[in-house]
Amino acid sequence: MREFLHKEIDIVLVAITSPIQIGIYKNDKLIKVIKSSEKASEFLPKVFSELLHKYKIRSIVYARGPGSFMAIKLTYIFLKTLSLAKNIEIKACDAFVFSKNLPIKAVGNLYFIKKGDKIEVQKIKNGRKNEFYLPEKISDILFSENLEPLYILPAV
Repeated sequence: MREFLHKEIDIVLVAITSPIQIGIYKNDKLIKVIKSSEKASEFLPKVFSELLHKYKIRSIVYARGPGSFMAIKLTYIFLKTLSLAKNIEIKACDAFVFSKNLPIKAVGNLYFIKKGDKIEVQKIKNGRKNEFYLPEKISDILFSENLEPLYILPAV
């Protein structure tokens, strides 16, 4: 058995906007952050190949939306495939967990807003793109029972 199998970790992935953020957690605590402005389709296979060679990944928590439709879709398909191939547990939560419940930029001056359990799209004048953060402890995350992407598309 390889030595890396003793280094069990959990991962938190926020890939709904740039930069993509990956948090590596050992014993519930954030030990490393990886950020990239690359496209998810290029970055995820490369970084997970490296992580799988270095660690035994127990679980991956991902932001299921709202955010970039394509990034959410690609991330879900990538993680679902990885889960099946490597027997890794996938967990999900909405992106507001990582925005401290602040509005999340959609398109133009439209933003996703969370009110209670409901997410809607609203116009915000002079809005700005908020930064996302990774919690210090993975146990601080409120998981969703639904793993599928959370698509909230404004009317066109």
